[in-house]
Amino acid sequence: MKKTYLAVGLILVAGIAAFGAWYVTTQRPGTSSIATPGQTTPLSDAARQALVVAPDDFVLGKPEAPVTIIEYSSLTCPHCAAFHRETLPLLKEKFIDTGKAKLVMRDYPLDEVALRAATAAHCVGDSAGTAAYFAFMDVLFRQQKEWATAQNPMTAVGQLAAFAGLKPEAFQACLNNESIANKVLSRRLTGEKAFAISSTPSFVIGGQVLSGNQPIENFTAVINAQNK
Repeated sequence: MKKTYLAVGLILVAGIAAFGAWYVTTQRPGTSSIATPGQTTPLSDAARQALVVAPDDFVLGKPEAPVTIIEYSSLTCPHCAAFHRETLPLLKEKFIDTGKAKLVMRDYPLDEVALRAATAAHCVGDSAGTAAYFAFMDVLFRQQKEWATAQNPMTAVGQLAAFAGLKPEAFQACLNNESIANKVLSRRLTGEKAFAISSTPSFVIGGQVLSGNQPIENFTAVINAQNK
């Protein structure tokens, strides 16, 4: 296990070179429903407001990119991990790195472990910046099976956070920070209210909702339609 954390630490260094009230979920962690691309949600006032990128959002890509992809994900969801391993690199290459789209991460924790891990990710990002946040999230998704099934998942997350520059005392303080945990939960609640999100991963592109780890072709169709 120590060798695994060391290897992950090297990935983080390269990539970074850059609990309050618990919410009871109504679905099993890791489930995902596949929706037909092009499904839309009514643009209520809550939806229009939620489409706006907030100052404290973590954004991957150029702020001025014309298309915004909002991702709702849970760090313990295997479908979310598959998206980050397999599909996100393709989205980055085709749309994000080229300035055609940007990705906004919005938390949708499916269980307590996901909530606490997301809280830790916020602390990494708040202390070391957006690049560090996304590097840490990438490691958490890629190493999900190791830390999420560990005897003490938060000990494992804490070791990974240390490689990201979050010292043990800061990590413990982070886990006890109710305001950050409430921010994480508020993003889930906003997704439910504004877009009727009920599974992870889910993506909002304009007013359209894609549910599940959709193939790159489905993202391409929606993004290209938004760019017209």
